[in-house]
Amino acid sequence: MTGRFDEVVHAPNRLRICALLAASSSAEFAVLRDILGVADSVVSKHLKVLQDAGYVAISKPTGRGRVKTWVSLTAEGRRAYAGHVQALKALLDDPGTPVGSHEQGHLR
Repeated sequence: MTGRFDEVVHAPNRLRICALLAASSSAEFAVLRDILGVADSVVSKHLKVLQDAGYVAISKPTGRGRVKTWVSLTAEGRRAYAGHVQALKALLDDPGTPVGSHEQGHLR
């Protein structure tokens, strides 16, 4: 698998959201907010971008008490995140390699 730099994943808060979700099956909205240390509106904005890209699924299961919002990475989101991390690692290993390049060349 060749890594690909992904502008959707790359934003710092979205990268952190993807990292948190990649380590679990799902996370509750308030947990993401608290870990990121940002306002609800900031988390909502980043989740909307990830959802529009098809990278996260958002659910609000009904039941007793307060309805909680749960977020999980989709299969496409997991692939995008893994590819982005791989592209970042390749950049760290060889700063001359173009990010997202499928070839092992150097910038000229």
